[in-house]
Amino acid sequence: MKLNFPFSCEITETQFQIRGFAWPAVLVGLVAQSASLGMKDSWGPLKALAAASVINAVGDIFLCSVCGYGIAGAAWATMVSQIVAAFMMMQNLNSRGFRAFSFTIPSTRELLQIFEIAAPVFVTMTSKVAFYALLTYSATSMGAITLAGHQVMVNILCMCTVWGEPLSQTAQSFMPEMIYGANRNLMKARMLLKSLVVIGAIAGLTVGTAGTIVPWLFPRLFTNDQMVVQQMHKVLIPYFTALFVTPSVHSLEGALLAGRDLRYLSQSMGACFCVGTFLLLLVRDKFSSLTLCWWVLVFFQWSRFGSALQRLVSPTGMLYNENFNQPEQVKVKAT
Repeated sequence: MKLNFPFSCEITETQFQIRGFAWPAVLVGLVAQSASLGMKDSWGPLKALAAASVINAVGDIFLCSVCGYGIAGAAWATMVSQIVAAFMMMQNLNSRGFRAFSFTIPSTRELLQIFEIAAPVFVTMTSKVAFYALLTYSATSMGAITLAGHQVMVNILCMCTVWGEPLSQTAQSFMPEMIYGANRNLMKARMLLKSLVVIGAIAGLTVGTAGTIVPWLFPRLFTNDQMVVQQMHKVLIPYFTALFVTPSVHSLEGALLAGRDLRYLSQSMGACFCVGTFLLLLVRDKFSSLTLCWWVLVFFQWSRFGSALQRLVSPTGMLYNENFNQPEQVKVKAT
């Protein structure tokens, strides 16, 4: 059977072209959001995101249903909502005394400082994304039915993992002053981390249970194909095992980011990625088993957990060593 998709490809290209106009605003908005969260201001970003969601929903209804622009109209609505959200978050910074709309050229020293922070974080994020992409690539070689089951489960996994992100944001917002601030208190930092890990375990158990029950008992919410459902059920145990530990991983890695232990974080993530890649390729070539591929994902997640936990509880780590990675006192230029 021959399948032709010129119309779908054209629509997808148009959608990406329209949304591409908003990328500068998206990047600025992400920076403004991070700045607000770093100052423990979560209401400003929340209001901006709530307004953007309303604009996006109203725009989708008006442009798609009323005006009949289809997916292009949805793309325009999303673009406008992202620009509005970025503007609102920048305005929120202005209300707190910052000149968010001013433009300055960073000095060489400032660029170097940004690179020292951004490069390890980039390696960390790239390794994580690349591993998930390789996991899907491995499932692709096992046939359309297997790939369909994998896609359903990995999409549910991605929806459930976002519940752990607030733990990472909390660690990054509150722990820096406990580790490096004028009133630094490593005991409070350790207590906060312990609380975050415990909350992460509870959240992982709750979200993991709910996220497993839905595809297990109600698979027809996603597909009516019984063969695809069978593939979904094959990976339920490793899916739950990986999802259970994810919120705790977020809290631990958020603590490493807060303490600027970026080199270790990037190196450990790189090591987990390399070992996980080797195991995925081995499983794909020797066993061609989707279940084993998901057990490699379990290894990847638990390796990240063990590596970050070992670093944070180490007597020479940031939470126990008073002299760990103490930054030099430098003047910061206001912008």
